[in-house]
Amino acid sequence: MYSSRLVRPFIPFLIFLGIQAALSALDLPVNRIPDDSSLRISLADAWFTEAPSVVLNRRRQIRELPGGGRVEVRTEAVGEEFMVILAREQNGAFTGWAQGSWVLTRRRDDGRSLRIRVFPQSDFNTYVQFRPFSADKCVMDVVVYNSYIVDSLPLALPFERLYVLPLEEVLGLAKDKFPRRYFEPQLGAYRDIRTFINELREHIPELSFRDDGALDDQGQYVFINDLKAQDGEAGLNCSGFAKWVVDGLLRPLTGERLSIAPLKAPFGKRGSSFTEPYEALRDPFFGLDWTRNLASAAGRALLDPAFGELPEIEVQDAPFSSVIRREKQGSVVRTYPGYLPDAGFGIDGLQPLLYTLAINEPGRIYLASVSAEMDPAPRMRQHFHVAVLIPYFNEYGNFRVAVFESAEETSFNNFKTRYPSYYSVNLVRIPVESAFDP
Repeated sequence: MYSSRLVRPFIPFLIFLGIQAALSALDLPVNRIPDDSSLRISLADAWFTEAPSVVLNRRRQIRELPGGGRVEVRTEAVGEEFMVILAREQNGAFTGWAQGSWVLTRRRDDGRSLRIRVFPQSDFNTYVQFRPFSADKCVMDVVVYNSYIVDSLPLALPFERLYVLPLEEVLGLAKDKFPRRYFEPQLGAYRDIRTFINELREHIPELSFRDDGALDDQGQYVFINDLKAQDGEAGLNCSGFAKWVVDGLLRPLTGERLSIAPLKAPFGKRGSSFTEPYEALRDPFFGLDWTRNLASAAGRALLDPAFGELPEIEVQDAPFSSVIRREKQGSVVRTYPGYLPDAGFGIDGLQPLLYTLAINEPGRIYLASVSAEMDPAPRMRQHFHVAVLIPYFNEYGNFRVAVFESAEETSFNNFKTRYPSYYSVNLVRIPVESAFDP
């Protein structure tokens, strides 16, 4: 189902995305962002309600906040809209999305206010948005990487009051419906994950790719299909590489590598009477079974036997039900189905899902099994690729997803744009609880 609501991207800000890593740094808790309400009160008549032609002709200004920090007040026009931007200074730049920046969007023809976006942290992709609703109410959205964590939450507040009220007072009206944790990552919680990523990077050059390749429980390079020893240049495929990663986490505790045969066994309820006749011929659930078995073995060894069960290892919940899709008619809010049995999550919701997992479950990595409905006839879902996805925050507070697949490090942008939106990714979680020794 499609929503009729169109959304407008921050086109003028996109030019700053390339320098995000240099600008984002150690944001404050949301309730400690220096208040700019006194500045907004002084600007309301001349910038927020004045005729568009007058506002657009105003020169940009640099203003000082009473609590410290500088703000650049400027306008930018895009198509039928224009923005009044209160851009906080960060590292000498006024990007428009540094922590505390405040943006009012208005129509160019009649000056009508359309929305306000506030950036509680220095990340262009995460913001709180307010829209007019009625004479005495507005609605609040919380958007994280093009997903609506909160969508159209009514607030008993006229939209125009947002021009002058402190941000914390407005957020207080939402009470516990405002998910503050998504804007306040605890950077110390990712120290072990950052160390683990560095260790992976140190060992990756030792590996090569080999179709159907893996290391068996004796440390010998074999083929997954028949367990015969590899000849020629030895290496790992995507599944064998995922096993190599998990073996490296378990060996410091168990002293052993996992056997291959049990990893190929069916895990959990999957498939149907339709797919059953094709299990031997097409092995449609290979990646699903392989990643589940790896995660189950890791959960049992690193935590407790109970943590090897499917409900513990598999990600089956997403805290959002709609996403912003870029389509021919513009940016459209589309409903997001969430978890689908035997498939996982649609690729278009993967980045916000990983963001929320990084916040809610620090210290975890994820094995991904990619699938889609494929030929030959009869068409059926085929799990055809496995990757290791590691969402985390770096020491500067920037959200990142490290991607390792087929014996090399790639990039999340490469991963998510490689597949059409109708492809799915099933995720299983693995704790990083020990040293890494592959």
